[in-house]
Amino acid sequence: MADGLSHLLLAVVGLAGGFSVGSAFVALLIVLDLIPRLVQLTRAHRRSGIFESAIVFGAIFWMCADLYDWELGWPAGFLLLPAVFQGVFVGMFAAALTEVLNVIPIVSERLGLKPYLFSLLLAMVLGKVAGSLVDWLWFRL
Repeated sequence: MADGLSHLLLAVVGLAGGFSVGSAFVALLIVLDLIPRLVQLTRAHRRSGIFESAIVFGAIFWMCADLYDWELGWPAGFLLLPAVFQGVFVGMFAAALTEVLNVIPIVSERLGLKPYLFSLLLAMVLGKVAGSLVDWLWFRL
């Protein structure tokens, strides 16, 4: 009985974590307008569905690769092309983040939270540090 409850609790926690990470990823893509900006920069307005599908299929592929421990066994030189695509994605994502960082002061001013801006930023930083430490020191050991 206790073993079944622990498995049920593990499934609920896993699903909740997956939903929270997935919804945060989608919200970040929406807030950053990453796909519309990419479509605009490449002037491929008719092919915007391809960009959206690539993000979805890439997320599903890498989720399955992580879940089922897929190993490709490719030579190191062959991995250069996927590494370039990953670098382009991370670079565009970082560029979009630098544009969006101005959102926090604007939103805090509109919501009347400007006096608490330092506290809000400090809470975000400390939350990130605490989460990283828990991951590195507890889950990785």
